[in-house]
Amino acid sequence: MKKLLGSLACALALAGCASHTPQDYAAEKPTLDLQRYFNGDVVAHGLFTDRSGKVVRRFTVLMKCQWVGDEGTLDEAFTYSDGKTDRRIWRLKKLPGGRYSGTADDVVGTATGQVAGNAFQWAYTLKLPVDGKVYEVQFDDWMYLMDERVMLNRAVMSKFGIRLGEVTLAFQKTN
Repeated sequence: MKKLLGSLACALALAGCASHTPQDYAAEKPTLDLQRYFNGDVVAHGLFTDRSGKVVRRFTVLMKCQWVGDEGTLDEAFTYSDGKTDRRIWRLKKLPGGRYSGTADDVVGTATGQVAGNAFQWAYTLKLPVDGKVYEVQFDDWMYLMDERVMLNRAVMSKFGIRLGEVTLAFQKTN
């Protein structure tokens, strides 16, 4: 009996480590169309929390988004609560089967993503400057369309598989 309980506990622990996939959201509504949502102006309000959940940084992002065919540009202008600013320009490409790829100057290689239902998962490695050094950190980025104007975003940042913190954003279409 002890062996059975031990095996069951181990199986449950491993099942808890299993990650979800975009297909888990395939039946969720409203259906996310990235080209429609990220077309025009979008504003986002966000924060970064460290491993303990403490808010480390708050920011606003003004986005100018445009698609021509299957290629999109998301021009993001960041303003942080300490007054600092930053900019990232994503160049996205729609691929078959609800997949997307993207590049930006501070992204290592190519980001990959998948849409299903109301969700979009986006994975990439970002060059993150901290105290005069640049670290390459991984993002597991999830977006969930709430309605035609609002999308919520939760991204876990890690290095060597160790969770460093989390970014939370609320996007709102302004036109």
